[in-house]
This record gives sequence, structure tokens and C-alpha cells, in this order.
Amino acid sequence: MKINWGTAIVIAFVCFISFIMYFVISMSINTKYDHDLVVEDYYGQELKFQNDIDKEAHSKTLKTNVSWKKTDQGVVIHFPKELDFNLITGKVFLYRPSNKQLDFETPISLSNYNLLIPDKRLLDGRWNIKVDWKYNTKSYLYKTEISY
Repeated sequence: MKINWGTAIVIAFVCFISFIMYFVISMSINTKYDHDLVVEDYYGQELKFQNDIDKEAHSKTLKTNVSWKKTDQGVVIHFPKELDFNLITGKVFLYRPSNKQLDFETPISLSNYNLLIPDKRLLDGRWNIKVDWKYNTKSYLYKTEISY
């Protein structure tokens, strides 16, 4: 049987379309390639974004802002020394972009100006840290990305 060039082009198009459809279908049904939003309540979080901008602006008015340091015990978050640490309240949220099961939140309870996040809670890789804290009546926010 002899195939002319028109038939060969049609066969080539059908093979190419089949090849592309195989990958589209396998990407959409395989759970390894989930296309979830970064957070569950994405649109609700977006509405609170201006509040976060205001808190970050308050943080920039401080003499020294919150900082962090990696130690053998874990990550130590340092709060400003010019403030009374007994009046600092809030929470620290650690977000792992690659795996949402590793995300966790820790309340801020200080006995000095440092807060330790234990090494056993952190795996190697990238983490986003969000320190949402309050001193007296003013709210502050500190965000950073770290590689642990």
C-alpha cells in the first residue's frame, strides 16, 4: 500500500494531537500535579491585604525591627529590645511553599526578647515566616523568606 504526502501529513497531525492530549489528560488526572491555590481561603486573604500593608508600615517606624537568626537549636526570632517583652503578643506563622502539610503556627509567649522555633519542626529548604504581633494597641507585621 502506498501512502501519498497528504495522507502522511494527516497521520502526522493525528499523532501529534494524540501525543499532546496524552500529556494534558495525564496532568489533569494525576494527583501529583494538583493545581490548588496557595492558601485555602485565597480571596478572603486578599481582602485582608491592606491591613497587612498597614502593619508592615508600623513595623518600619520602629528603631529596630524583628530579626531572625539560625542556630543549632532552630530559628531564633529577636524582638526589639526597646519594647517591654511582657506586652508583646501575637503569633508566628511558618509557611512551606512546597508542602502545605508542614505549615504551622506558634503563639508568641516570651520570657525574654527571643522566641525559639525548634529545629525538629523545620526541614531543610525554603520557609516563609510571618510574625504578626501586637505591642500595646499597635499591630506590627514582619515577613521574610529563609532557607533552612
